[in-house]
Amino acid sequence: MTLRVGIGYDIHARAAGRPLVLGGVRFKTDWGLDGHSDADVLAHAIGDALLGAVALGDLGQHFPNDDPQWKDRSSMVILGMIRALVEGRGGRIVNVDATVVAAEPKLAPMRDAMRTNIAQALKIAGGQISVKATTNESLDALGRGEGIAAWAIAMVEAPE
Repeated sequence: MTLRVGIGYDIHARAAGRPLVLGGVRFKTDWGLDGHSDADVLAHAIGDALLGAVALGDLGQHFPNDDPQWKDRSSMVILGMIRALVEGRGGRIVNVDATVVAAEPKLAPMRDAMRTNIAQALKIAGGQISVKATTNESLDALGRGEGIAAWAIAMVEAPE
């Protein structure tokens, strides 16, 4: 077995009339993110990082945004399916570290709930998940609140 690392990134534009879901937590806002599934950028970045760690491509290959079965689908379900793909390759998730870039809402009050949801979807301990948040200090589209982005890195123990 060897340690393998993957990196993931996702970004979605702000959209009125949609729920805002991050890390499987629904935030109390009057806006959400534009996307085919629930547009959970945090879960999508983590999913891409896990897929990358075991050389299984990216989220779009497995869950295309033109496939109706993924319309408004919970990204926690998708993360569970990605976990199964990783395990199918003989992999074991070691840890995930993610950063969300958002002007709003404040994520700190929901950080533990997000970590718990992600850990449950991946069937790992909460201590194996790190979720951080930052802003872009009013710089660029993210800094102005026009969308939310997330970066994630995942370590997986897997056969060579």
